[in-house]
This record gives sequence, structure tokens and C-alpha cells, in this order.
Amino acid sequence: MPSGHYLRYVALGDSQTEGLGDGDDTVGLRGFADRLAEHLAAVNPGLQYANLAVRGRTAGQVRTEQLGPALALRPDLATVVAGVNDLLRPRYDATEVAGHLEEMFAALTAAGTRVLTLTFPDVGKIMPLARPVRSRVLDLNTRIRAAAARHGVTVAETGRQAVTTDPRMWTADRLHASSLGHERIAAALAQAIRLPGTDDAWTLPLPPQRVPSRRQAAEAELRWAAAHLGPWLGRRLRGRSSGDGRTARRPQLLPVVLPPGSAANTGRRESP
Repeated sequence: MPSGHYLRYVALGDSQTEGLGDGDDTVGLRGFADRLAEHLAAVNPGLQYANLAVRGRTAGQVRTEQLGPALALRPDLATVVAGVNDLLRPRYDATEVAGHLEEMFAALTAAGTRVLTLTFPDVGKIMPLARPVRSRVLDLNTRIRAAAARHGVTVAETGRQAVTTDPRMWTADRLHASSLGHERIAAALAQAIRLPGTDDAWTLPLPPQRVPSRRQAAEAELRWAAAHLGPWLGRRLRGRSSGDGRTARRPQLLPVVLPPGSAANTGRRESP
């Protein structure tokens, strides 16, 4: 397709792509994929968009459950973002996860789809208790870049920008991006494909804020572990997932309606 000209956008992935952290199941989710669709629709009024993502899905589940339906929709642009649910698990297999991602890259690009993905930030800076998996994140990012290069996939380097580890970019559970985080991710993806009107404003740091004391930081870690880490571990031990019984919220291609006052058509950064 000509630069910036897309007719069908399909998003594949897990909870981040589904939009958790940006809205909720009552008022509706938005998320970076919806926001990217808005950027695209601002310069492509006829754009249609489908979101096949389901929370809790591993990279293998995304490939098994979403790749076929995505190909059937014949997208000219697709985002593939998965792997975090894998690397947080004890039995993580980096080669297997990267292989699932590469299979999706290969199948979509072979069908003539432009594919867009991203790298992940250092989770140890977002969740200090997750520092042991920092090496996994860095390794997965390296594997994503290599697979993307082999298949002509565009990579938004969100993992290399300091702003992506700012606490304000994340919800209280520290696993899902906040509305601001989703906004910045969408802007990064839009810039990566050089969508008209976009720039690198998404990389700018947020305004300074007071740094908590060591005691305050330690207390915050304990509260987080009790409220979020504990329940997450409980689901893992029971073999349960937050996505059990759920299906994609937007499985078919539909027109995109720009929200009032949307900054998508300019690439401007909304206020935090």
C-alpha cells in the first residue's frame, strides 16, 4: 500500500492489545490498538478495523486462535504483540515463544500484509519484584528484532525509551498500560510506519514528580503484591487465566469512529 494508506487493520495479541488499563469492561475498552486505528482512520476515512486480542493469551495461543481469522480478514496492516504472558511463567521457553511470533510474522507478510510489532520495556523497573525476568525481556526483544528483520516487519522500539517505565504509564497492577501508556504506544506504532502527521513526541519524559522514600516504596511493593501479584499467582497455580471464557471484543472489520476532540489526526500527545 502507498505510505500511510490502509484499508483494513487487524490487531492480534493479549490483554495489552485488547485494551486492558484503558477503560474497563463496563464503559468499554480502548487501548493502543483502538488508538492506532484512530490515527489510521484520520488519514484513511474508509479504514476498517478488527481486534482479535484476548487477555491472558500466550504467544502460542495467539498464533493458534487468532492467526487464521486474521488472515481470513485480508488485512493490509496488522499488529502482532504477544509474549509477556509467557516470560512471566516459570516454564518459559524463549525459542518456542519467538518461534510462534515468527510464524505469525511469516504468514501475514506472505499474504501481503504489512506487519507492525514492538519491543517490551524493562519490567524490573516497573515491578521491582520482577527483576529476575529482566534478562528474559531483553532476550525476547533481541529475538523479536531478528525475526522482524527476516520478514520485513516494522518494529516500534518502545522498549528502548525511558518514558515507558514511568509508573504513570502503567495501571496499579503494573502489568497493563494506563490510558496514557496506551496513548504513547499507539503514537509509537503510528510513527514507526511513518503515518502522516506523527513525530517522536511519544518519547518525551513526563513532568517530574516527587520521588517516594524507601519506606514508602517498600510499602507500595507490599500493597501491590497483596492486591495484584497474589491473585495472579493464584490463577497460575490453579491453571486458570483471566481470559477463560472470553472471546475477541471486535472480531469483524468495522468502520472506525473518531472520538470528539481526538488528537489522532495530528499526532499530538494528549495531556497526562
